[in-house]
Amino acid sequence: MKLSHFLKLCRQDLWAKKVKMVRHVDQRWDLDLLLRTGHFDEYQTRQGTEVFNCDYIVSFVAEAGSRCRLIDVYEVRGVTTDGKETPYSAGFLYPEMGRPTYRYDLARVEGFDALRDRLVIDWGASARSWHQWLIDKADKDVIELRPRGFVREFSGFDDVHLRFDELKQIVDHRDANRLWHTMLGGVAGVYLIVDSTDGQQYIGSAYGEDGILGRWKGYATTKHGGSKRLKELLALDPQRFAAFWFSILRTLSRSLTAKEVIAIEGHLKKKLGTRAHGLNEN
Repeated sequence: MKLSHFLKLCRQDLWAKKVKMVRHVDQRWDLDLLLRTGHFDEYQTRQGTEVFNCDYIVSFVAEAGSRCRLIDVYEVRGVTTDGKETPYSAGFLYPEMGRPTYRYDLARVEGFDALRDRLVIDWGASARSWHQWLIDKADKDVIELRPRGFVREFSGFDDVHLRFDELKQIVDHRDANRLWHTMLGGVAGVYLIVDSTDGQQYIGSAYGEDGILGRWKGYATTKHGGSKRLKELLALDPQRFAAFWFSILRTLSRSLTAKEVIAIEGHLKKKLGTRAHGLNEN
């Protein structure tokens, strides 16, 4: 199916207007972080040229290859072109970002909640052309409509690197992330939590019937998983958990005893120095 088919299911009235598709990709800035922190709209409104010369834009963020994920649909209500570089709002994530002089007034269009962050298209070979008119000959193929709560494909234990919000989403949405539940629940192991605020590390282990998944469910629920040092961090800053990243140092058979797994955990704590210089208490 084509992109226009899905968009028309949500809002039929847009198609008498001029509509552009835009694919945001920029290796200098973390666009997903801009989205999570609510700064993406301010990033998108500033452009170096008169690129949004249309009535509406269908906005995407690039993923692997030529895939891109729908962010939202915006009405273009106007543009300011006075030639002045106005500063970003206080607290903007990347204040060092250039300040283009075209500043657009963009408003999110209601009616696309069912597609937002779920619909994935193939942008095609013309990846350099990051803005295109949505017309019949340039309509894009929809390659996926992800289930609600989907995080991303499980691509192997070595690739596991999850933000806390991603971990919680995986735990809370079993059906949408079924392979994650199967794989993480099928192995014991030693894992690593990194506090990206200051880089401190915590090493823990998981064993028993539910494996790593069972242990990580505790973090999704309590945010500290029972760790004394993590509790202390959260007591000082209750939102600190949002900076935690979860990865796997080593997978182990669930047939190993708790004593065997804990011994391997202790060895890795010693190697990485997380008792003396990290967040491990013992």
